[in-house]
Amino acid sequence: MLDLFQVARGRLDDPETGWNMGSFGAIAEFHHVAGDPPPTVTGDLSRITARGGIRLDTLTDVRPVAFETLSPKPHRWSQAVALCLPEDAALMSRRDNLTELGPDTKALRPEDQGAVLFDMGLAQPQVDFCIRTSDPKLLSVLREAEGKSLFEKGNPAMGAILATHPHRVALTRVGRVEVYQLIGGPDTGGKSPEGPHTHVLPKLLRAERTHSANAPIPEGWVPCASFHPGSPVFDRMGADKDFDAEAFAAFQDLLRLWGIAEYNTAKDAAWAALRAGENAESHREPDTRLGRAALRNAIRQWRRENGDASLVRAWAERFDRSTHETEDDNPGH
Repeated sequence: MLDLFQVARGRLDDPETGWNMGSFGAIAEFHHVAGDPPPTVTGDLSRITARGGIRLDTLTDVRPVAFETLSPKPHRWSQAVALCLPEDAALMSRRDNLTELGPDTKALRPEDQGAVLFDMGLAQPQVDFCIRTSDPKLLSVLREAEGKSLFEKGNPAMGAILATHPHRVALTRVGRVEVYQLIGGPDTGGKSPEGPHTHVLPKLLRAERTHSANAPIPEGWVPCASFHPGSPVFDRMGADKDFDAEAFAAFQDLLRLWGIAEYNTAKDAAWAALRAGENAESHREPDTRLGRAALRNAIRQWRRENGDASLVRAWAERFDRSTHETEDDNPGH
């Protein structure tokens, strides 16, 4: 049986696997970048590059949940493993105002351990989303704004953050992600830089969700980190690629071990019916959102793995025509 520690260590070294920590609307991501030097290994579950780093401090009591989500594009799907803790164990500070936390003595790099950490005050359940800086001018602005919401009208702190690009640090009960690159915006051409980066999206934060509704996290559990193995159907920059049977099989192993039984059962039933040549009209569509996603992904995966024969096209026409209950592609995320 696959061991979570061994899987996590292997995926940290896999250049095709992306990692993240955060919530629905505030997330920090760690990715390898093609052509960059390999990450520095600073512990069994800690990796650092010039662009950012990640450390998993503990996997105790973590429940891995493997899942696939539907893409709006009918020839694709996404895949991930969420590292979850029970709700009570996952909770962080939930500060709702900018708060100085002092020197970041647990920073991944020794040279950053004297820099000052500020909780941005996003009040998210499972992550303290922070910035870190030694810049005297930025420190002055942040200290003047301490105790206020970053989104308060007239507060200059957010503008100063966007202009100076301090490190971003996402802290959860299982570890941390640090991002050293520029914040995506005017200074990056309006898009996130390749490799480690962050997103803070106020509209999504207002939903007060710990995760997307399309991620089938079991009730009572909260994702504190996730990893996204390389897709078998698109590359890390989001471009279509030829079907990668090895990557597909590797994730199916994780799905069988850590996936939701209802999803796996519905997908296996669809594959068995297709294998037997059953007409689409004879197959009963599942009643649940998760079951429908399993059926639709089973059809997409069958087409990519076995070819686009008339039988599976008929199944797609009957069951997989809508963009309803899909999730935008987010390569490596």
